[in-house]
Amino acid sequence: MNATVLQLPFFTNLLILLVAARILGELMARFRQPAMLGEILAGILLGPSVLGIMDRTEEIKVISDLGIFLLVILAGLEINIDDILRSIKGRNILTSLTALALPLTGGWLVGQVFGLDASSGLLIGLCMAITALPVGIRMLQDMGRLNTPLGQRLISVAIFDDVLALSLLGIILSLQNTDMSVAAISSAGIASLLKLLALLGILGGAYFLLRRIIQKGNYLEDYLNKLLLILRGKEPLFGIFFAFILLFSTLTEGLGLHFIVGTFFAALLINETVVGPVHFKSIEKTTGNMAMGFLAPVFFAGIGLEFEIRAISNLNLLATVLLASVATKFAGGYFGGLLAGMNHRDSVVLGVGLNARGIMEIVVANTAYAGGLINTEVFSILILMSGVAMIATPIALKRAFSWNDNTMTPSKRGEPTHEQAIHINR
Repeated sequence: MNATVLQLPFFTNLLILLVAARILGELMARFRQPAMLGEILAGILLGPSVLGIMDRTEEIKVISDLGIFLLVILAGLEINIDDILRSIKGRNILTSLTALALPLTGGWLVGQVFGLDASSGLLIGLCMAITALPVGIRMLQDMGRLNTPLGQRLISVAIFDDVLALSLLGIILSLQNTDMSVAAISSAGIASLLKLLALLGILGGAYFLLRRIIQKGNYLEDYLNKLLLILRGKEPLFGIFFAFILLFSTLTEGLGLHFIVGTFFAALLINETVVGPVHFKSIEKTTGNMAMGFLAPVFFAGIGLEFEIRAISNLNLLATVLLASVATKFAGGYFGGLLAGMNHRDSVVLGVGLNARGIMEIVVANTAYAGGLINTEVFSILILMSGVAMIATPIALKRAFSWNDNTMTPSKRGEPTHEQAIHINR
């Protein structure tokens, strides 16, 4: 325990942490940067890296876990399973797999070069491989590119890679109780993979059952409306929704996987078609208010409290991770785009855009750190990696789109751009 830590009551610490997180988050938002950067910075300032007046206590860790829970739900609500299925049709699957495989391999190689254990290397690669879907959507919305064919391609690749990366996280976390020998890793990996396939089988069955029911009419929405009329308690819709999510989270933990895997997949099943637009917006709004108004700022500020700048003693490792994260993700998007039949210019934009990082990388890094799979130095490096990407990627993507537009304009060629041609053909 740091000797300068103020021994204040829990709620006083929570008040200081929340207010500092919201103020710095608001400041970042005014400079058109993700609010989470300010929230993490608040924790860094209060934590051991700067002032050293606050620790991440067990109570704050519990609130942070609730923040992770809601953030993962929000990520799942933003993704449509039909979009995932479209992302693996035809040659699209090549883009998604390449954009995941190259960073994952790159992270593992970085771990090997610097003498890290296998789990640390894999976790570095996993954080390199994930594209922060909310950050990507926000960037494309700000640039007016979200509904373009290239914007939709970027989002579909990000969706597939996030789903696969979270699945791999469940497998990697199962290795924490092994002796990390080849035999132990193989055995634990195969067992976890079978458990994951069982979970996906259950979720797949639930998805196709829901589709069959929906095709015959709005029975689910009608039954939900009738049930809500019967219930007299406060916020019954929210209670039903959370009971559904927790059911799958419990099932996931029962299978020996991390709860966020089941939470994410359960949230994928909930959409406007299943519960109706009004109920879906209510669920999304209530969850978002709880997460973004209170729990998420505390979670990100708690990440800052865990961050330890003095723990980063290997500057070569830091520089290598930063460079490899950008290079491998760009290469994965670029070459994956070429394999899928995209031209050079669009593939460059795809490679740049897939470097968007943020919430999910931080959630994965925090989960791995809490599970003892990475040390404080690697954890701090991964947080820095996400922060640098959150700042640099929107600037680079805007320039990539501008370069693409200037290189292929209808006025110069007398024909639509490649992106417009795809849109016209559709």
